[in-house]
Amino acid sequence: MSTIGAAPGNRWTLAQGAVDLVRTAPASRPARLACEGVAVTFDRAASAIVVIDMQNAFCHPDRAGADGAARRPIAPLARLLPALRDAHMPVVWLNWGNRADGLNLAPSVVYGFHGWGATKSFIVKDSFEAAVVDGLEVDTRDIRIDKCRISGFWDTALDSILRNLGIRTLFFAGVNLDQCVYATLMDAGFLGYDCILLEDCCATSSPDFCTQATLWNVREGFGFLSDSDRLVGALAGA
Repeated sequence: MSTIGAAPGNRWTLAQGAVDLVRTAPASRPARLACEGVAVTFDRAASAIVVIDMQNAFCHPDRAGADGAARRPIAPLARLLPALRDAHMPVVWLNWGNRADGLNLAPSVVYGFHGWGATKSFIVKDSFEAAVVDGLEVDTRDIRIDKCRISGFWDTALDSILRNLGIRTLFFAGVNLDQCVYATLMDAGFLGYDCILLEDCCATSSPDFCTQATLWNVREGFGFLSDSDRLVGALAGA
């Protein structure tokens, strides 16, 4: 007898002359989280965090700009991620990582980054710019996905991996809040995922009104707002 399938909750069992398609669903592990204006109960067994663009291209001290805004999520994420791993919740690193030849990028994608001097591509996969910034540890259990659009669901394996793992609730963190984080969160909502944005684990180099508009839109139309301290408390309480 053997099994096939990489995800624990999505495997077939094979025996001589027989295939068992019945999956063993993981037991629910509910936790109650205080969000802005509402308490939310989520299932730890069906939840993951997506950490977006916490990479050298944006967060390294030489790249983060005068106010260092993109570095603000480092400390809260460094405290939060070990607690999530202890709760057996997947950590997904979603970073820009493009083909060196740029053949998968239309001009409309590259244009917004022409200030980098990009004419074909930028932030090449496996380069220094694509690496997770110092101060955040990548565990062997974590999942790394390269993206090549503002939204991490376009032209990537993100949706397939999450569905294979049985994930229904997504926590969001990273930079820039009003760009890649927001676009990925919106697409997650369109695809039917539950979305919870962790405010202190997000940042942007854009003006403050962009932050306020994004938080308002998330709260009013796409999901819930919470923070790392409340999430750690929810996991401890569970």
